[in-house]
Amino acid sequence: MENSAPIELIELLRDIERRSRANAAGIPKQQDEQTFWEGILCRIAGANVVVPLNEVKEILNFTPTITLVPGTKNWMLGVANIRGNLLPIIDLQQFLGGKPILIGRRTRVLVSNHGEVFAGLLVENVLGMRHFPEDQDVDAPAVTGLMREYIQGGCMVDGEHWPVFRIGRLAESPGFQMAAA
Repeated sequence: MENSAPIELIELLRDIERRSRANAAGIPKQQDEQTFWEGILCRIAGANVVVPLNEVKEILNFTPTITLVPGTKNWMLGVANIRGNLLPIIDLQQFLGGKPILIGRRTRVLVSNHGEVFAGLLVENVLGMRHFPEDQDVDAPAVTGLMREYIQGGCMVDGEHWPVFRIGRLAESPGFQMAAA
């Protein structure tokens, strides 16, 4: 009797498997899982842009406690002490040739840590975060001025084309690395 129990159990499992396969015949197969990337929606120099989240270490409220650094360009606002680290704060709008950002309650600092460049980029505001399909291929909308150098592709946000602003390109540009006046 002990020998027949395992055989009956195996037969029972085979029967369950046969019935499951028969019942699954009409069920559609699961589609391949789509991959996404995350982006931060923000305004830079008057334009709506998406910044890839993987290029931003954190988003901070603007701190008015900034120490000026003599001998720097006008877009270099100074340095802030963020949890014991000195963070250079750059007015991104001014760097891109615009007027200084008017500081308001929605003004934010995008902290970038790209390679050797650790900097805080002051932006007008952050509008939120979205997920975008990896395979979505959208051309970048026309962008004017210096911002063109830092745009790579585009994406759809609520039916509109938004350019993708690459902080990595910005951090690697010689003009950005030369803050001395």
